[in-house]
Amino acid sequence: MNISSLINRFYHNEFSGRVFHTLVYCLQKELKDCQSVLDIGCGPNSPLWFCQNIKYSVGIEPFKPYLEESKKRKIHTKYLDKKIEELDFAKDSFDAVIMVEVLEHLSKNTGLKIMKKAEKWAKRKVIITTPNGFFPMGRVDNNIWQKHLSGWNSTEFKKLGFSCHGLAGIKFFYKRENETESIIDKTKTDIYANIRFKPKIPFYFINALCQTFSFYFPKISFELFAVKEKCIKL
Repeated sequence: MNISSLINRFYHNEFSGRVFHTLVYCLQKELKDCQSVLDIGCGPNSPLWFCQNIKYSVGIEPFKPYLEESKKRKIHTKYLDKKIEELDFAKDSFDAVIMVEVLEHLSKNTGLKIMKKAEKWAKRKVIITTPNGFFPMGRVDNNIWQKHLSGWNSTEFKKLGFSCHGLAGIKFFYKRENETESIIDKTKTDIYANIRFKPKIPFYFINALCQTFSFYFPKISFELFAVKEKCIKL
């Protein structure tokens, strides 16, 4: 077994997920009372795959290679090949609406509009993950929608009514991507590729240890995990 496989097993272990507040663990915890989910910008390997209690989900993905990869993995019940701006659903169509690493690919104005729509479509909650602040990134996999257009912070989310926690350790440990075309294959995730220091693997684990407290201090974390609960009328 290679080091990447070991890290993936560590990441997806229930105990380590709870201790280190991994994205999968946080998502499972927040969606435990949900059965239907709208996954906006689902990409090729949505973490919703690991939420076994979800009975019905719709994946939105305009980039065909990612859409086809997700279909092969049978992550969602239904798929829509649409741009975010084209989406429209009835009020309370889903228990939850999630946007995992999507908001940073939208302009500030478009991001605020889609968050407002997501609140309308969600019966219980809206969940968003995004880098903490603006991190430049160009096109990935020749995907025109991968470029980063905006940055968001915990203060902004709190003003919008979201609770906010930190993910992925401390942003100091990560290198900033450049804005040129990248050859990264997002269908094959290297979970320590963006670590700034070498050797990368030891610093990956050092950063993972930092996640035990950076979860509670989103201002210093690399990623943000934002949740907005809706008042459910009985």
